[in-house]
Amino acid sequence: MKGIVLAIQFMTRLPVPWRGTVSAQDFAASMRWFPIAGLPVGAIVAAAAWTGSQHSPMLAALAGTIAWAAVTGALHLDGLADISDAAGAAHRDRETLLRVLADPHVGSFGVVALVLQLAAKLVLLALLVEAGAWTAILLIPLAARTGILAWQYGLPPLGNGLALRFAGIVRLRDLCLWAVLLLGAGLAAPALWTAPVPMLLWGWWLKSRIGGISGDGHGAGIELCESALLLAAVCLA
Repeated sequence: MKGIVLAIQFMTRLPVPWRGTVSAQDFAASMRWFPIAGLPVGAIVAAAAWTGSQHSPMLAALAGTIAWAAVTGALHLDGLADISDAAGAAHRDRETLLRVLADPHVGSFGVVALVLQLAAKLVLLALLVEAGAWTAILLIPLAARTGILAWQYGLPPLGNGLALRFAGIVRLRDLCLWAVLLLGAGLAAPALWTAPVPMLLWGWWLKSRIGGISGDGHGAGIELCESALLLAAVCLA
């Protein structure tokens, strides 16, 4: 239970209290439950979109997109912006890429990436609302967050940041557990079965361009997987 609470605390802005003590090991172990933090995110996005749908699909999509950014505190969007700035500025120079990645300021590449990502979610949510694909909207945030475990397990951590704190914490049985759960969730929303494709592609890109995983890599990967799964859901609706 502690791991679930800590996962929701870290991955969302929801006021989930925990009165007991929390060690560094407890926090690291909570990563195994990070995907479950996607459930309240999906529920809030779906509720906001449903409320807006009483007026129109576009208002539903706007409400859902705003709720999506608000409940996560734009945490993953920040990662997407940082990765985009680094990749855009560095081209094939890995050292420059890592230097730009460490810069907390948002540049033009990051701004463009954020605009495109929010626009993609807005349009895709509107189409899913029109199709009545509420289950997909609910479960996509959970499915996208299972990628965190795969990237953390399969890629070396970069620097001394967040990924290093979680180094070695994800076990093969954790991956198998969430793979089975994702397979089962796909019975309700078949688009979730496409999740391994963007996850593997993102892992390959991180390995080839950056050489490992960081907190920004996790955040950007979540955002990209969410958009990819939204698109898959639209195609299958």
